[in-house]
Amino acid sequence: MAGWSCLVTGGGGFLGQRIVRLLVEEKELQEIRVLDKVFRPEVREEFSNLGHQESSRSRKPSSDLTPVHTELQSKIRLTLLEGDILDEQCLKEACRGTSVVIHTASVIDVMNAVQRETIMNVNVKGTQLLLETCVQASVPVFIHTSTIEVAGPNSYREIIQDGHEEEHLETAWSSPYPYSKKLAEKAVLGANGWALKNGGTLYTCALRPMYIYGEGSPLLFAHVENALKNNGILTNHCKFSRVNPVYVGNVAWAHILALRALRDPQKAPSIQGQFYYISDGTPHQSYDDLNYTLGKEWGLCLDSGMSLPVSLKYWLAFLLEIVSFLLSPIYRYRPPFNCHLVTLSNSVFTFSYKKAQRELGYEPLFTWEEAKQKTKEWVGSLVKQHKETLKTKTH
Repeated sequence: MAGWSCLVTGGGGFLGQRIVRLLVEEKELQEIRVLDKVFRPEVREEFSNLGHQESSRSRKPSSDLTPVHTELQSKIRLTLLEGDILDEQCLKEACRGTSVVIHTASVIDVMNAVQRETIMNVNVKGTQLLLETCVQASVPVFIHTSTIEVAGPNSYREIIQDGHEEEHLETAWSSPYPYSKKLAEKAVLGANGWALKNGGTLYTCALRPMYIYGEGSPLLFAHVENALKNNGILTNHCKFSRVNPVYVGNVAWAHILALRALRDPQKAPSIQGQFYYISDGTPHQSYDDLNYTLGKEWGLCLDSGMSLPVSLKYWLAFLLEIVSFLLSPIYRYRPPFNCHLVTLSNSVFTFSYKKAQRELGYEPLFTWEEAKQKTKEWVGSLVKQHKETLKTKTH
């Protein structure tokens, strides 16, 4: 295969960074383009450490893109592009001459903290614009990062264990995050087979990872930060759940294997237009147990207080949502929890990765013990940082 290039949207995020790290090892890859709205200073440093800086920042007058070029030690060019997924000119510049798009960019929100319109625009319209741009730029391969939430759970009473793709599960929630991701995935899989401007064909697939944990996880960071502000006590709101979380490094690896498969003429026909559940060897457990396992070494413990029955909490959430709706004309009230979150946090919902194993050749790159150790060390660094901050404030 001739030299090729890859665009990673949302590449400055939790998962996107890990995908970029693995892409550096790919054969005959000439350029990695990383598109994100903003790159945090530590992310810029992370990418610059992959190789030496080649050129300084320069702003293109044709768009809001701010490219930073880095020549990696493996001679792969790394280009950071700051831009908006809803900016058509930005997407046009990012996709020009690209061979593969890995689309991880999205707004993740289960607390309804973000305006519905914003989530729908970024997750649905942004995906549609990117697909249309790929057609015009003749990008033949499109890999979409979906989520387990497009499959449910729809009820905390529903039990799904070792679910698989042939079950055709689909979320019934109208909450903006699962609903927008469902529509985005449908758009991506529906675009498979589209004719490209150069006469070629667009091939797509989608990956549905479980709840993703690992170093840098924004959700895990929030849990740890809240615990540290509460005398080291972790919330215990999800003890009735049973899920199979997946380590971020393994999700990134699945994207690389999907990329390779869609670029392989022999493997591609069975993968085009398909979706895959991505899990690994992480034990089936509750979200609370996972947080405790990763934090107990550093003195974090689960709240031992009484908690409301799930059924009561669900109906309380329902009442709070009604209050929020009634107040909406004059005041934006955001309930502390909602029906979707209560269901998500208290369901038995686990999935097998056998289809990905069979068709993509997916095997987890990291074992549970390796993933646990790496994540525990990161949690430990957060605890240490918190203690140092407290010392500074007392002096």
